[in-house]
Amino acid sequence: MRLTLIAAGTRLPGWVNEAYDDYATRLSGEYKLELKEIALGQRSGGSTQQATAKEGERMLAALPSGVYLVALQVGGRTMSSEQLAQFLQARARDGRDVALCIGGPDGLAPDVDARADFRWSLSALTLPHGLARVIVAEALYRAVSITKGHPYHRA
Repeated sequence: MRLTLIAAGTRLPGWVNEAYDDYATRLSGEYKLELKEIALGQRSGGSTQQATAKEGERMLAALPSGVYLVALQVGGRTMSSEQLAQFLQARARDGRDVALCIGGPDGLAPDVDARADFRWSLSALTLPHGLARVIVAEALYRAVSITKGHPYHRA
């Protein structure tokens, strides 16, 4: 199953890239995680709504065809690690790859949210989008390790 993380922002601190890469490289074989970075919309002199809409256009254009789209939203549904593992197994049974979208500093574009098949909340907290990348990568790795019976997850 291909997991595609589509995230707004291209210039993140080194620790974000390093931590994301660590978990993404651990996912290999049956599950593979790929990152597609989307340039932020221009905010200087323009409205944040226009910038967010531009990011949304770029995200939708970057979606692989036929994917199950997960929008990362504070108001979405929370899942335990075991529930995420079951969620991924259900998508695999459906034969659908999964794309996960993380918005920029002003959130996810309404068009992306409207296209979403599922809205996932990592936390009731608002997280910086770079940190959200790392958390998503770790959560996916943990869920896959549960599925494979790997000892990484100790419940």
